[in-house]
Amino acid sequence: MEAVLFNVESGYAEALCRGLSSSLIKSAQYSNMTQCDTLEDLKLQLGATDYAQSLANVASPISTSDFQNRLFAKLVADFRYLQTTAVEPLSKFLEYITYGYMIDNVVLMVSGTLHHRNKEELLERAHPLGWFDTLPALSVTTDIESLYDVVLVDTPLAPYFKECFTVAQISDLQIEIIRNKLYRAYLEDFAQFCKTLPGSTYESMIKMLGFEADCRTINIAVNSNGTGLSRADREALMPRLGALYPVISSQLARSEDPEQVRAVVEQCAVPEFTDCFDSSNGQTLEDHFYAEGIVLCREALTQQFSYATFYAWLKAAEQEVRNVTWIAECIAQNQRERISGYVSLF
Repeated sequence: MEAVLFNVESGYAEALCRGLSSSLIKSAQYSNMTQCDTLEDLKLQLGATDYAQSLANVASPISTSDFQNRLFAKLVADFRYLQTTAVEPLSKFLEYITYGYMIDNVVLMVSGTLHHRNKEELLERAHPLGWFDTLPALSVTTDIESLYDVVLVDTPLAPYFKECFTVAQISDLQIEIIRNKLYRAYLEDFAQFCKTLPGSTYESMIKMLGFEADCRTINIAVNSNGTGLSRADREALMPRLGALYPVISSQLARSEDPEQVRAVVEQCAVPEFTDCFDSSNGQTLEDHFYAEGIVLCREALTQQFSYATFYAWLKAAEQEVRNVTWIAECIAQNQRERISGYVSLF
């Protein structure tokens, strides 16, 4: 019965999402792209994918930014179209996905204002999926209270700001504290919302949200060393979900330098992270996170009657944009030895 009701409410939207997922670039296509000698050749290769129309009217000579911008614009348009076909509770689920981009936009605007960046340039860099009407007003805020009262009180982010009022004033360090507190509240709230959803949504989403929480926990542990933050301060930034919570995250909060962080992670019993600091193959920590995240997306896309497929498709499509941009950059800079550093879904 649950499956029947799922299809009545969200069957069409899920079919669209499945279609978008099946059209993602395959490993064989990536292999062909890595053989291209010029960016024009890469454009021709992409003509055999769903990006053909997006790149059709790009004038020569084509640049790396053209690939990134056109592919990203298609991703945003596809997600917006999915939103137009969604009804409750799927529409709310898709809205929750955009909250993370809202947080990134808030941090971008506040940080840019702190460093006297041009307001129009900052707005151009803001993620379209995280746009809200009062975003431009962030450029006039000077403290946390005005940031909340003037700009964010009427946005979905308002409930997440209750832990941010302990920040005395805005500085580079405090901006990162705000970012991590907002993400912690957001991920925990999103996980709670997923419990109310039908089908296998929660089972898949708790894995993906938990993985994102774990990645943030490790990054906080690495980047907070030398900042003067106490163990309690660092632990307060780490999300309370994921495979590392609560035992490993508590150990990471006590780590006093990056080597201790590495030792704790390598000795933990979470296979996704035991070799994440291994850079022998040229991978960075973020590269490892991307690769492991795609594994979870691949698993989620095999589920039936699950809203997690929408989240997995979006994350996979974002990785696809990064992949093509990476290949284009390697071609443009003649870095052939690094051109295979992409992460394929299929």
